Amino acid sequence: MPSPAIPRTTMRRRAAASVAAMTAIAAASALAQPVAAAPPPSATQQKLAQQSCEGLRRAVAEEQKGSASGPLFLTSYRLADARQGPPLEPALSGVAFTYDNALAGIALLACGDKASARRIGDAVVRAMERDPAMPDGRIRNAYRAGPMNEDKAALPGRWDAAKNQWIADAYQVSTATGNVAWAALLLLNLYEADRSPAYLASARRLLGWIEQRTRARNAPDGYNGGWYGWDNAQRAQTWKSTEHNIDIAMAAAWAARAAGAQGEAERQQARVALDFVNRMWSAQEQRFFIGTKEDGATVSTDGSGLDAQLWPLLAAPEGSCAWARGLQWVDRHHRSGEGYGFSRNPDGIWTEGSAQAAATLVARKGAAPEALWQLLAAQRADNGLYYATPSARISTGLAIGPDSTGADFFYYRWPHLGATAWVALAATGFNPFTGKTAAAGANSSCPA
Repeated sequence: MPSPAIPRTTMRRRAAASVAAMTAIAAASALAQPVAAAPPPSATQQKLAQQSCEGLRRAVAEEQKGSASGPLFLTSYRLADARQGPPLEPALSGVAFTYDNALAGIALLACGDKASARRIGDAVVRAMERDPAMPDGRIRNAYRAGPMNEDKAALPGRWDAAKNQWIADAYQVSTATGNVAWAALLLLNLYEADRSPAYLASARRLLGWIEQRTRARNAPDGYNGGWYGWDNAQRAQTWKSTEHNIDIAMAAAWAARAAGAQGEAERQQARVALDFVNRMWSAQEQRFFIGTKEDGATVSTDGSGLDAQLWPLLAAPEGSCAWARGLQWVDRHHRSGEGYGFSRNPDGIWTEGSAQAAATLVARKGAAPEALWQLLAAQRADNGLYYATPSARISTGLAIGPDSTGADFFYYRWPHLGATAWVALAATGFNPFTGKTAAAGANSSCPA
């Protein structure tokens, strides 16, 4: 990871699933029974959808620098007013995190702006095809924001005149497995929108990279965290993450359905990843463990990450009805005021995670509380993006990366592309794991 307040951490993440649960994911993402008619969105939710979509379109307009078409990456953190909140970390200036951009692209589809979503998707494809040093089809954790006008994908970094050297960040040039999966989900959403074979082919290539480079060599079977470090000294991240594996399971199942008879490799990949997620479900505690420790075998039972609890519930693969009880655990252990925090017993509200909670409630129950929508609406910055947190700083209890000496991963009160995208997804009812809206019956209810 680059520095405090990055949008995604590589350190995030029991009852065994039945055979039916493991095999059904390739067939469907929705649960068996149709949902009852959901109440109409409140005025707050509707305005939130409008304003968050406007914020994303504004981010595209401000980033394109006169290039009205062509591949484009968006800056993840953009200050609305330099006088408000802590100053932006230099390592984050002009940096486009892959995860944030994948979310933004999917959210732009939800907002009806297919052209802008394609620009981000095309940037992902070009980055895969034109990596400056690794021609194996990977995606880096971050790129330089702006139009992709150069022959090779530009990685983040800056010239330090005082030190007379180029400064870069090891996390940003690394590859976390979950980020690759989210890039694939963006391309699959684009494929769903316009049926371009190139997007499906690129998504399958990313999933192939995950299979070849991150498949575990020890039990429990699943996918490891990725590769960390400089190009000439990258090392495998051998922990396994619940969060990463649900991303892979949903993307692989989607790609398998789209590929038809040619998708057997992705079907198997989806089964492996979903089986790992099922193993991380604690029937006793009614929640997900975040994954394994560094040895890839010992389950990490102490901490909790909000996204690791919510994403399996939002994704809702077939056979996951028992997981719905996890919402109650989230309310008990991640609640912060009217919103939710990143870690267990949080020290503040995490806007992105609170929007994830709203999206999950819309998908699972048809609606989210009005107070949650109002909380999210209050995080809007003057530049149209939404603050990562209303607090000056919140902790996650996690480390930025393997070079850290402690829990140094924080979120700050900076306008954040990823938070804005999740707000838009929640407010529009669009599910990034399925490419459908809750209003269109994308998810189904479990038996009472």
